[in-house]
Amino acid sequence: MVGNPDFLTGSGQDQAPEFQELETPEGELHLRFFVPSGQEFALPATGIREVISQSPDWITAIPNSSPLLLGTINFRGQVIWVSDLGQFLGDTTMLNTDRPEINIIVIEDQETMLGLAIDRIGEMDWLDPEQLQMPTNVPDIMAPFLRGEWLLDEESNRYLLLLEQVAILRSARWAA
Repeated sequence: MVGNPDFLTGSGQDQAPEFQELETPEGELHLRFFVPSGQEFALPATGIREVISQSPDWITAIPNSSPLLLGTINFRGQVIWVSDLGQFLGDTTMLNTDRPEINIIVIEDQETMLGLAIDRIGEMDWLDPEQLQMPTNVPDIMAPFLRGEWLLDEESNRYLLLLEQVAILRSARWAA
């Protein structure tokens, strides 16, 4: 059967095999996600260590810690803090922890890791950094943690906000 020339090309030796061109993605790869208020954010894939779903029972609350922190988890043998990202960014809607699993984005910079608890994961998307604009109309508490924004829909005035994970990791707000 393999010796049959029709098997290789589909119809005969005189036809060249067809090759499908792969599209080269434009821009940089980002993870899109939502905080409890429904606002959409993105993080560069290069700053994300892993995305996990964790049972709230496995997040250990730590007394006398910042109210922005949900607690700690054991992440591959290392204890890391988990924060409510929406609250950290000034969102008034608290993360619902009364559910089977919480989505956590583990970010990392120079061996420092932090888990960002979010409402739901969006999609991985190639976004063009050339289209990134300076953030407009964002709360002052959020501004230091943004790199910029992409306009998603002009009619509905929807923006995708790009977070700066190093600024989040190094923030003095964790000590509060």
